[in-house]
Amino acid sequence: QLQASGGGLVQPGGSLTLSCAVSGRIWGINAEGWYRQTPGKQRELVVGISTGGRRNVADSVKGRFTVSRDNAKNTVYLQMNSLKPEDTAVYYCNLEGPIFLPWGQGTLVTVSS
Repeated sequence: QLQASGGGLVQPGGSLTLSCAVSGRIWGINAEGWYRQTPGKQRELVVGISTGGRRNVADSVKGRFTVSRDNAKNTVYLQMNSLKPEDTAVYYCNLEGPIFLPWGQGTLVTVSS
């Protein structure tokens, strides 16, 4: 019901925008979040955004990542700037929690020269 897309290979310092298409059945009901996971590590919340626009941003991406909502398209975007190699991960979107929907495949972001 939430599908992330837009990942790819980007050089350090570059930018990338991810999209999360949200089912119309759940749009506007819950806060959504962007998460990321690397092998051997727990999935972590990167940014969350409530239906009212309140943002919850992890310290590791503050000032670099921006989350936004498009109500006309039922889509949540993650604009990632000044990317670093440590941002390399599979990125997922889901509800902000504590209740989650089934996790999708995510989209791989690789930051490398």
